[in-house]
Amino acid sequence: MEITGRVVSDAKVVTLKDDRKVVNFTVAVNDYFKTSKNEEGTQIASFYNCAYWISPKVAERIVKGGVVEISGRIYTTAYLDQDGKPKASLHCHVNNIKVHVGGKKSQKSEESSLPKDDLPF
Repeated sequence: MEITGRVVSDAKVVTLKDDRKVVNFTVAVNDYFKTSKNEEGTQIASFYNCAYWISPKVAERIVKGGVVEISGRIYTTAYLDQDGKPKASLHCHVNNIKVHVGGKKSQKSEESSLPKDDLPF
């Protein structure tokens, strides 16, 4: 399944006991719909907790606010919250990542690398 959405926070690399590394990040996907009874539309956000096992180097490019396209296996996890109410969370075991738009960190680094006085035009 493919999902395109915004990264909620900077990716984190976690090293496991057996020295394997996983990149963890969360992607938010907004959905908007209108029903015939409702004049105003309804917006719903879905959050996917993602795990990418192939290369930890990609974590540098997955920053808060960036737009990414991911594909992989989607699954849910059920749990009880502090009050004992049943909850569920969405997860994605990511196989492929495409970074479409960088977040705030990448925009700042691109802007700062250009000399202000030497404009090409």
